[in-house]
Amino acid sequence: MARKLHRLPKIGNKPNEDEFYHQPGTVPGTIFIDADAPPPIIFLIDYNQTDFIREQIATPEECAPYLDSESISWVDVQGLGSQDILQRLGNVFELHPLVLEDIVNVPERPKTEDYEDQLLFIARMVVPKERICGFHSEQVSLILGKNYLLTVQEEPDHDCFEAVRSRIEKNKGIIRKQGSDYLAYAVLDAIIDGFFPVLELYGERIEELEEEVIIKPTPQTLQNIYQIRRELLQLRRAIWPQRDAINSLIRDGSELIGEEVRIYLRDCYDHTVQVMDMVETYRELASGLMDVYLSAVSNKMNEIMKVLTVVSTIFIPLTFVVGIYGMNFNTEKSPYNMPELNSYWGYPLCLAVMGAIALGLLLFFWRRGWLQNSVTIKRN
Repeated sequence: MARKLHRLPKIGNKPNEDEFYHQPGTVPGTIFIDADAPPPIIFLIDYNQTDFIREQIATPEECAPYLDSESISWVDVQGLGSQDILQRLGNVFELHPLVLEDIVNVPERPKTEDYEDQLLFIARMVVPKERICGFHSEQVSLILGKNYLLTVQEEPDHDCFEAVRSRIEKNKGIIRKQGSDYLAYAVLDAIIDGFFPVLELYGERIEELEEEVIIKPTPQTLQNIYQIRRELLQLRRAIWPQRDAINSLIRDGSELIGEEVRIYLRDCYDHTVQVMDMVETYRELASGLMDVYLSAVSNKMNEIMKVLTVVSTIFIPLTFVVGIYGMNFNTEKSPYNMPELNSYWGYPLCLAVMGAIALGLLLFFWRRGWLQNSVTIKRN
């Protein structure tokens, strides 16, 4: 019987990848169906060195005749919105209840499990969004059998397997000469390689933010930096356990994976390490951008304070002169009582002295370099 997953509370606006949890005391193997999950769509690709079939099938039972043949069958299920179809799929492929639970109850941490005649690999796939910086992330489950590969995706329309399908259809490379283990490697390699276009978008976005932070930092700039850091953290959480799972698959091995394919998996492991290095590098750059942003804002505030200080410094002696002339005086009582006030050119002379003081201070500040910007930006 299917049960609804319980939601964990969100912390602020941060997306929670572990959004669902099982109710304590739940029987192992219980399937949880999300009400928002799309209905499953099943695609079948069956091939050997000479023949090829690609079609969409309506029911899981239509896969059964292909599983006993000598050809290689790839069944791709897109969507987790039907308990009936998923259970029938488990019956056709004779899936262990725990395997079906790991497939349906998403998200699961990337891992590998060996069930003697079947090998389960849980992976995390990312696909870049169009026109904006970001990515779609979903779980992909791979079940490897003797002559078949079953893949189950959370959603349709977002995958990176079209290149693999094209290679099979056009008979490029050695994929149609190999077994189901090589097909599993090709699918897994496509999932890992899907991280690189996403990281390329983040690299370009970080370069844009670097210029924006230095030239014209705004509060929106800081928000964009925080968003990139959060999304890079999600990428790190996706690729880190995936790397460990592939390493475990290479180290422990399986009867379903040949020695030749295990060598290819080493290359796949190297790609995960490269992705990890890129993610860590971009996270450090994003953290550095926050420091640069704070420095740029502080420098901008210093420039404003410098201008205000210069203006205040210029007006201090002028205010002093005006303050003296604003005092009470009586020239009849004493000749030292502001005698220059009775001068015919006294008022213009006072303005001239005040102007000379202001110009003299500006010249002094300019000679000392205090009127120049502390940061000069040169564009290539």
